Amino acid sequence: MRQAGGRVKFPQWILDEVRKNKKNQRHFNSLNTIKDIARFNLRTVCDEALCPNKGKCFSEGEATFLILGDICTRKCKFCAIKKNVKSLPIDIAEPKNIAFLSKKWNLKYVVFTAPTRDDLIDGGAQQFAQTIAEIKKISQEIKTEPLIPDFGGNIKSLETVLNANPDVLAHNIETVPSLYKEIRTGSNYKRSLQIIKNSKKINPNILTKSGLMLGLGETEKELEKTFADLLRHNCELLTLGQYISPSKKHYPVKKYLHPEEFVKLKEKAEEMGFKAVFSGPLVRSSYRANYLYEKGIGIVRQ
Repeated sequence: MRQAGGRVKFPQWILDEVRKNKKNQRHFNSLNTIKDIARFNLRTVCDEALCPNKGKCFSEGEATFLILGDICTRKCKFCAIKKNVKSLPIDIAEPKNIAFLSKKWNLKYVVFTAPTRDDLIDGGAQQFAQTIAEIKKISQEIKTEPLIPDFGGNIKSLETVLNANPDVLAHNIETVPSLYKEIRTGSNYKRSLQIIKNSKKINPNILTKSGLMLGLGETEKELEKTFADLLRHNCELLTLGQYISPSKKHYPVKKYLHPEEFVKLKEKAEEMGFKAVFSGPLVRSSYRANYLYEKGIGIVRQ
């Protein structure tokens, strides 16, 4: 079903979950989470990317941190993060603040990401590494998962992050190759695959992870081909979620997949060889990341 202007109408299962999450944003715990983030001058991808799970995560005292500012130097048509050629200066206090807040919230698993910073020589790799190091200083028990940009394919930048010894190295492929030119300006499908492959070469002990948004116009055959490409490049963990357009100015949704379709895709991806797959309409890269990690290393079975 389509709305006026040709856009696909929100299905009820999306509306119900989004409303529930918005209600959670008014929860007492959510308000405390928001205050802490502001107090330490931090940003979250939950806010900047308009994540539909924000209310649920904030109410549980969790968030996915966004380092290196809130401005991206690329112009992907699906993303809500602000875009510009030049971005903000690096906040040197950011890694320590993230570490302190992670301990304050009693987090066991920390996911953090960043906008693409093509204006920086190392793409921001040192800030990723420093964030991991500060978290390890404050607690050796906290697991870390940096969700990195492609660093322009710079292998030294990738090594910088991996040498900090995170538990998972995540880099999202986002969509199938036929859609890259239209919606992923400045990015390259093969380069993203190589990031994952090189990660495993540099440190085979660190799990590799990627994610795709669905409903952008991809076909099932294209998805299966992308699954195969990821596996061939040594990707081990996978997330699949519904693309939701941030505004009328962004790339439109071509299809809302039914929850049963996400179940079938999960089963297919696991049959093909991924160690763990999390798939659902509101699944995002960092959502229940600890669960996916533990399933990937065999701690949980379902």
